[in-house]
Amino acid sequence: MTLLRPLPLRAPRLTPATATLTVTLACVSFGMVPLFAKLLLEAGMSAASIGFFRYASSALVMFPFLPLAREKRRDALRLLGAGILMGIGWVSYLQALETQSVAMVGLVYMTYPVFALLLAWLLARQTPTLRAWAGCALVLGAALLIFEGGVSAAASWSLLLSLPAPIMFALIIVVLTCLTPSLSSVEKLACGMVGCVIGLAPLVALTDPAALLPRDGSVWLTLLGMGLVTALIPQMLYTVAAPKIGPGRSAAAGAIELPTMIALGWLAFGEAVGLREIAASGLVLAAILLVPPITAPRARLT
Repeated sequence: MTLLRPLPLRAPRLTPATATLTVTLACVSFGMVPLFAKLLLEAGMSAASIGFFRYASSALVMFPFLPLAREKRRDALRLLGAGILMGIGWVSYLQALETQSVAMVGLVYMTYPVFALLLAWLLARQTPTLRAWAGCALVLGAALLIFEGGVSAAASWSLLLSLPAPIMFALIIVVLTCLTPSLSSVEKLACGMVGCVIGLAPLVALTDPAALLPRDGSVWLTLLGMGLVTALIPQMLYTVAAPKIGPGRSAAAGAIELPTMIALGWLAFGEAVGLREIAASGLVLAAILLVPPITAPRARLT
């Protein structure tokens, strides 16, 4: 009896223009996470269970593509570990959404390119450039706008506790780009998603049963929509399209995630967007465009 192996996925042919559009649409979908998350939190689900079910659909679909070859195991374990940490960190993002505006939480989350830069310096020995330090300064300026005088002490503490989300997302970016050269794009996606589910599983096990599962059909549909619209579909689109245009243009296209979150907070939840939020958003977007992308190390010639 032979075990069936998944057929290799062939990426469709994309022009640079269509690939850029695809990445942009994927990032718009990523930016819609707060819409679904707030609805599910209001329905009584816990942050850990929302995160678990969001990634579970992707992990289930991608599980057959986990790399099993011996020469790929080290890279696969690295990415599984980063995925575990990202899943745990993402809970802090959802918990912040319970008490803070989408705009504020989104601003904190979108600082991940700076953390990716610093982690690449520490883990992959990629020395930051002057552009990179300038981007860090812009993010610091945005943080000062957010926390100085415009946010209460309790709200500031809540936003600070959400920092594990961008830090862990930055970690998985560095691991994906610099530390897993033997894995294909599909294998990387499989390891990351399965790792997230593994990391969230213990937190879900400790969750109050009343906050674990949706209570009615409409909440189940919201949860299913979140898994498809903000996870599985955009992640697959991003995995296929991003390599076609490179990390620089992908990062620039990804900047649309922040205005998407702010617009959703304003339109869907009636959150006020003042000059402080607009200015801080502008600084973060400028930092995203200014900070150079993390690049894979060149193979050494032997």
